[in-house]
Amino acid sequence: MNIDSNRKDEHVDLAERQYQAASQSDFQKVRFVHHSLPQIKTADISLASNLLGYPMELPFYINGMTGGSEKTKTINANLAEVAKATGLIMASGSVSAAIKHPELADTFKVIRQVNPNGIVLANLGAHHTLENAKRAVHILEANGLQIHINAPQELVMPEGDRDFSMWLKQIERIVAKVGVPVMVKEVGFGMSRETMEQLISVGVQWIDVSGRGGTNFAAIENARRTTFSYDDLENWGQSTVLSLLEGEELNDRVHLLASGGVKSPYDIVKALALGAEAVGLSGQFLHMVLEEGPEKTIETIASWKEKMTSIMTLLGKKSVAELKQTDVIFQRDIIDWCEMRGIDYRRFGIRSSEY
Repeated sequence: MNIDSNRKDEHVDLAERQYQAASQSDFQKVRFVHHSLPQIKTADISLASNLLGYPMELPFYINGMTGGSEKTKTINANLAEVAKATGLIMASGSVSAAIKHPELADTFKVIRQVNPNGIVLANLGAHHTLENAKRAVHILEANGLQIHINAPQELVMPEGDRDFSMWLKQIERIVAKVGVPVMVKEVGFGMSRETMEQLISVGVQWIDVSGRGGTNFAAIENARRTTFSYDDLENWGQSTVLSLLEGEELNDRVHLLASGGVKSPYDIVKALALGAEAVGLSGQFLHMVLEEGPEKTIETIASWKEKMTSIMTLLGKKSVAELKQTDVIFQRDIIDWCEMRGIDYRRFGIRSSEY
C-alpha cells in the first residue's frame, strides 16, 4: 500500500472515531420559535432544492469523503448505491490520489460505475491546476467540481502544503475554464464573510461554508503526527452556524451551502433556515454505511424525508426558500460572536413579521 492509500484509510478510521466521540455542535444552540397555528397541510410541503443548477428532490447531499485505497473503494461503492437508490447528489473525496497514482483511479470511478445516471461531483484541493481539475472531472465523468480549501489541515499534516499564495488565482482559473459548475468548500473550519467576498470576486457562485462541529481534520492530522503536536489548532475556525451567519448578507450574490456537524433532519432544517440552499453530510453518512450498510442507510434517508416534512409543517413553511422566513433564537455565545462581528442577530427572532 502506498503512502497516499494508507493516509486515506487512516482518515476514515480517525473520522469514525471522532463521530463516536462527538460532542454538542452549535446546531443545538439554535431554536425555532413555536407558533401554534401553522395553517398548512403536510401535503403542501416541498423539500425540493438545487445544487450547482441540478434539481434535488431532497435538500441534502452526500458530501466529499474518501477514495484512494481498496477499503475506501468499497465505501465509495456503498455510498454510490445509497445515492442511486435515493436520488441524492454525491461528491467524491479528493481525486488527487488518483491524479498522482493512476492505479488508484478505480477507487473513484466506482462511484460512476455504480450510479451511471446520478449527479456526481469530483473533489480536488485549491492548489491544483486547471489541467488537474479537468482530469478529476474526466476520471469521474463528473457533473460538477468541489474545490476544497483546507489551510489548517495542510499545516498540521506532516506532508501537507506550505504555500497558499496561488490558491485564489487557481480557483479563479478553474471556475472560468473547467467546463462544469464549481463549488468551493471548506473542510470543517468554517468561513468568514471576508473569505466569501474574496471567492465571489473571482467568480465563485456556490460556497459550502463547512464549519466546525463535524469531522475535525486538524485533529485527524495531529493524531497522525510523530513529532511535536498542534493541539491548539484542533479548535481553530468557526462553526457552521456562525459561518452561515457570516454569509447571511451575501445571499443575494452567492449560493450558500452548509456542512459540518450536521447529523439529523432537524440540523438540516436549521441550516436551511439560516440561509443554506442545500446541506452536505459526510461523517453521518460514513458512519451509517460503515455501521448499518447501504440498505439500512436508504431506509434512514426515507425516514428523514418524513421528519423534515413534519418539521416544516410545524413551522408553517411550504418550501426550502420559505424557511428563511422562520423565527430563530440563538444562545448567548452565538450572540456574542454576532455582536463582535456586526451581525444583526435580533432580526432572526422576528423574521416572520417581515412577511
